Amino acid sequence: MSEPSPLRDLVPTLLIAVATIGFVPLLHVASPVLSLTVEVLVAIAIVLAVPTYAPAVAIFVLFFQNLFVSILSPLVSIPSDLDFIKGYNFLVCSVMWLTTFGLYVLGQRNQSAEVIRIMRWGVVTLAVVALYFAIGFVQNGQAASVYLRNIVLPLFLFQLSLLTAATFEVRATPFLVTLAVILIICGYVEFAFRDLWLALTNGYTFWSFDELKATHSGVWEAEMRATGNVPVDLKDRFSFDFLNTPLLEGFGLSKILRIHGPNMSAISFGYGIAFFGLFLFSVGRPFLALAALPLLIVCSVKGALITVVFVVAAWISTRILGAVVTLVLGLLALMVFALVAIRVGLQIGDYHVIGLMGGLNGFLEKPFGRGLGIGGNLSDGYFSIDWSAAQAAGTIDGAVESAIGVLIYQMGIAALVPLGFYFAMALKAWRLYASSGFLTQGLAGFGVMVVLLNGLFQEEALFAPPALGLMLSLTGLVIGSQIRMQTVVVPEQESEPLTHYQPAT
Repeated sequence: MSEPSPLRDLVPTLLIAVATIGFVPLLHVASPVLSLTVEVLVAIAIVLAVPTYAPAVAIFVLFFQNLFVSILSPLVSIPSDLDFIKGYNFLVCSVMWLTTFGLYVLGQRNQSAEVIRIMRWGVVTLAVVALYFAIGFVQNGQAASVYLRNIVLPLFLFQLSLLTAATFEVRATPFLVTLAVILIICGYVEFAFRDLWLALTNGYTFWSFDELKATHSGVWEAEMRATGNVPVDLKDRFSFDFLNTPLLEGFGLSKILRIHGPNMSAISFGYGIAFFGLFLFSVGRPFLALAALPLLIVCSVKGALITVVFVVAAWISTRILGAVVTLVLGLLALMVFALVAIRVGLQIGDYHVIGLMGGLNGFLEKPFGRGLGIGGNLSDGYFSIDWSAAQAAGTIDGAVESAIGVLIYQMGIAALVPLGFYFAMALKAWRLYASSGFLTQGLAGFGVMVVLLNGLFQEEALFAPPALGLMLSLTGLVIGSQIRMQTVVVPEQESEPLTHYQPAT
């Protein structure tokens, strides 16, 4: 029997992904109960009927949900409704994960010793996070819920991809390449035709809700006190110092208009472009990868640029020195970079480093943590921070602007559980790369490590799904695919149920 074309399911995958999230704003306006019910049923149906579509749908909704929300934002009446609608991507991903996890428990997914071992440690990680969520919920329920979502979603994406790829043949390259092309086109249209992009996406309406929320919550007041910048219109809000650092002031680099992409977030879009640029190169599309690089500059996200530089350096070093030496040197380089960045950050009064120092001090005060939602950018005291005093002191009372600083402040030493799990999975992907030389496996392995480093200086690195979540989704795919290839050695008649689900992506 001939090998089925990997492109066969590309269009159905895209159509199902669009249908999954594209009509949510309309459904929600009609009836929130109806929209919640429909989204739950759709997510379950995807896992049951076309399980190999699930990782692709998850990645799609994370990048494109806000585009549909923005286009249909004139139908929304108040900011709280818009915020609620933005949460549907988490709902879809969580239900697909929960359904897949349930099937795994029932024995309908790969039950090899390797999968069981990985899943067991993942469950332990979830249990520890849930414990600190319970502690934080009684103190600040809303903030604890947001941080729970931020922490568990990358793990959900990893397990969803792992179990799917370990059980079925998932060919993700055609879909991810297509998605990358769409994102690149969106980025260039927004950059070259900003007014047209805002008109087509109803961007002025979408961002007006964000303005209202920022005004009422005190975000704008805090930003203006900290930066001295007073935005007059929407484009003023998009105007940004290149890479947001005073270190480049002497090079004559003026302000730029950042692009936010279809997910309406410059930092998330920057990480997405960095990931897809590296992925395109790893699967033999170097010219498309090069087309993504200018967008990465215009996004002006330091963490995304650092990820590209370190991963490319690791690829080159592996070819010259080998995977083992590269890993040792790479980890040393990451540690040296972190120490230098902290030292320089303290000298220039960088907010992220100051926030990290606050997290470290908080950890020393309470090594076992305080609970999720206590501290961080969502804390009640964030908007009253005196940044001038914090810069003079080199620290603050609390933890902000640093994902790892926030984690150790909230979870104490238990923060090592999720961080250690992510690092262990990155090492596993790197070992696969060391054996095979496949660049995509190297991207998954070292990419996760670099994003974890970025978590020292950026909350979004670990808490924005297109950053750590996307890298861990790829890690789950490469590890799961390797496990499936090692375990599919049963007689042909026993493997027929697997061949019912041919490559979906």
